[in-house]
Amino acid sequence: MTNILVTGGAGYIGSHACKALAQAGYTPVTYDNLITGWQDAVKFGPFEQGDLLDRARLDEVFAKYQPAAVMHFAALSQVGEAMSQPGRYWTNNVTGSLNLIEAAVAAGCLNFVFSSTCATYGEHDNVVLDEDTPQLPLNAYGASKRAIEDILHDFEAAYGLNHVIFRYFNVAGADPEGEVGEFHRPETHLVPLMLDAIDGKRDGLTVFGTDYDTPDGTCIRDYVHVCDLIDAHVLGLNWLEQGKGSRVFNLGTGSGFSVMEVIDHSKAVTNREVPYSIGPRRAGDCTKLVSGSVRAGQELGWTPKRSTLETMISDAWRWHQNGNYEK
Repeated sequence: MTNILVTGGAGYIGSHACKALAQAGYTPVTYDNLITGWQDAVKFGPFEQGDLLDRARLDEVFAKYQPAAVMHFAALSQVGEAMSQPGRYWTNNVTGSLNLIEAAVAAGCLNFVFSSTCATYGEHDNVVLDEDTPQLPLNAYGASKRAIEDILHDFEAAYGLNHVIFRYFNVAGADPEGEVGEFHRPETHLVPLMLDAIDGKRDGLTVFGTDYDTPDGTCIRDYVHVCDLIDAHVLGLNWLEQGKGSRVFNLGTGSGFSVMEVIDHSKAVTNREVPYSIGPRRAGDCTKLVSGSVRAGQELGWTPKRSTLETMISDAWRWHQNGNYEK
């Protein structure tokens, strides 16, 4: 079967990608340093431990598996940390990705699917973001991802590196079959933090800021189910295999929900109260991020099937209750 190198394949989104790739008839090869991922999530193909900053190790893995394409998920992604430690983000995300891209080109692997982010857009209040929205990132996380996009464009011009870039919004939910799910070290995402608070695993949820210019004062985000997100990545891989060339796609639902709306939906799904307190705004957080994903629908044929708040929270709650996240 065709090998696909999946960086960050031991993480939340990467592990779901590996399952989907295996189901689609590929062999996903996970490359992960296990700093934020966990090896128990590697269930669908071989595992190679390594860091993106280790070019020799990357060359070794490319030579061993001769992958037909790369799916690149590995990155540092905490906004607060990106504000306080920007150098770490530029080194890990940009230098590491440059190593990976150069190794791929050297190995003749010229199909590349990149996990980018809506954080490259920065703040555009009351605007539905599409692929042509100006990219004005507010922090080193978004800026580093934008820089990697630029690197990919340059390597396409110089070496013919075909790429699909996915800028996605807030990812939530878990594999409905319970094989993989969401777990980070440390946990920073709203839904698992909220479920931890509901379940008494932490003292409570902190809502960062209630003075934003939104109906209830809390940030608004566009949430997409992780399985829908990964469906798009497989479609993106097929796009490249068909020789359709490089393209950028937003991935979201076009609907935004505030932090308080997510909390209210969680009460309905779990039938439990969400203990929370109000904290100050976090530096680098935008007021509202909502996607226009028309291009992905029209060109890739992508249709989100599980991206309702009820389904995303239900799938995450099922994973959480099974205790898988503690492994």
